[in-house]
Amino acid sequence: MLESNAPHLSSWIEVDEQNDFPIQNIPFGVFRKIHNGFAHHAATRIGDTVIDIYCIASKGYFDDCGITNIEVFNQPSLNEFIGLGLTVVRNIRKRISELFRSNNPILRDNYIFRNEILTQVSDVEMILPIEVRDFTDFNSSMEHAVNIGRMYRDPVNPLPPNWRHMPEGCPGRTSTIVVSGTKIHRPKGQYKPGDAAFPIFGDTRRLDFELEVAFITGKETELGTSIPVGKAEEFIFGFVLLNLLTARDFQTWEQIPLGPFTSKSFGSIMSPWIVTLDALEAFRVVGPRQEPKVLPYLQSSGAHNFDINLEVILEPKFIEPQLLCKTNYRFIYWNICQQLAHQSNNGCRIRVGDVYASGTISGQHPDSFGSMLELTMRGSKPIQLPGGLSRKYILDYDKIIMKGYGRRNGIQIGFGESMTQILPSL
Repeated sequence: MLESNAPHLSSWIEVDEQNDFPIQNIPFGVFRKIHNGFAHHAATRIGDTVIDIYCIASKGYFDDCGITNIEVFNQPSLNEFIGLGLTVVRNIRKRISELFRSNNPILRDNYIFRNEILTQVSDVEMILPIEVRDFTDFNSSMEHAVNIGRMYRDPVNPLPPNWRHMPEGCPGRTSTIVVSGTKIHRPKGQYKPGDAAFPIFGDTRRLDFELEVAFITGKETELGTSIPVGKAEEFIFGFVLLNLLTARDFQTWEQIPLGPFTSKSFGSIMSPWIVTLDALEAFRVVGPRQEPKVLPYLQSSGAHNFDINLEVILEPKFIEPQLLCKTNYRFIYWNICQQLAHQSNNGCRIRVGDVYASGTISGQHPDSFGSMLELTMRGSKPIQLPGGLSRKYILDYDKIIMKGYGRRNGIQIGFGESMTQILPSL
């Protein structure tokens, strides 16, 4: 166990036991103060307190951690810091853990400096934590793939022949990955109603969410090289929640033969705090058994799935928030190592700041399905809301909130939330 993960540690910053950010988490993000702040500084968080890492570094507290230029913490993204490597990141997490432990007076008793480095989360604006270099959306949940296959392909044989042999994925558009809190306008596009002879152009009528977890790479490869499955985690910095909004009517019409295009490239909402792979060590679990046996370059041993509880909340205008689904990240069939090994096996270059999303994560029960498409059975079974209202898909002014956390030994490690509100089309 890493010293900074020890369950007995506590902080002099107050943390509720249900909070996602105890001292054992130490996530990383980028923030600015709402009222009179700087442009952007790197930060971490304990409880509901945002901690200015750049300010701490400027006082020399990280001088022996492998940081040669503290300006890596004074950037609009974490890419430069992440690129310093796992050893440096671990050193910084360890030092932050030491400085904020309840029995350490160095910062605890320095009230003037505390006021300089600490800000309540309600008084900051969180920035997209990375400059996204490339984006891949995988399809790694078998339950989700089976549900979709039964709707659109074959109720008896829902999986395509290649699904159990390799992680399916498609490239996405990096420019439309935005930070939690960003509002998204309903997209326009081309779709073909079932009874129409020709397609029409207009607002999507079937706007959906996709509940996903994404990992972010922190190490690069050269073009033409590949990453062995057993070394893949050396390239993974941490995880975020991701809501990949989807226009299902656009998708149905455009998907064949090249896959989704405009239906998934208008808004993907990322949680602002990157939770490191190290912080999730306690939540490792073995993934589902894979049959038939996969090819050697994908054969993975050990615990590379994570026991992370996930939930989606719908908050319509003028109605109390409604829980839509609860599932778990542990259910994914293709783990993060297999995803990255497959992405890179053809010599594709991997860069710091790449985002690799899991695809929709669904469980085995109807209340664990990670999209409206599945929850409503393609709109045939609307979700009932208070006041006689219902939802087949997302309507204008609806808010979609995603949360994720793991809990072990009385410690909760989480991501906060990914939230967006849908506005009418422009």
